Amino acid sequence: QVQMVESGGGLVQAGGSLTLSCTISGLIGRDYSLGWFRQGLNNEREGVSCQSERGGSPYYSDSVKGRFSMFKDTIKKTFNLRISPLKPEDTAMYYCAAAYNVPFVHAGPFTYPKCSDYTYYGQGTQVTVSS
Repeated sequence: QVQMVESGGGLVQAGGSLTLSCTISGLIGRDYSLGWFRQGLNNEREGVSCQSERGGSPYYSDSVKGRFSMFKDTIKKTFNLRISPLKPEDTAMYYCAAAYNVPFVHAGPFTYPKCSDYTYYGQGTQVTVSS
């Protein structure tokens, strides 16, 4: 059983920084992708950052490119998302996500995992950015 637990959200001023963490258990093998999704006031869940354990390039949506960065903490065994600088439009519930057998998307010289419709999600952590 795959379980994902997010933490690290909060209320932050625009221009500030935040690191979200996700503790994951139950994933088997290496044929899976991990990602961060968010759901804002429009109530649509969008994938903003995804990476595959099989390789390829990490994916970042245009709205977060250059400001969001995924990384793993091997000591704490967490999957993390660093956000800097934060913008008011980043206000949303953020979800850690995982899926097996995610297809790759080819875009020019880059190959990255599809960042939508993942199978497993955590309960989410709220990020609120004040202007």
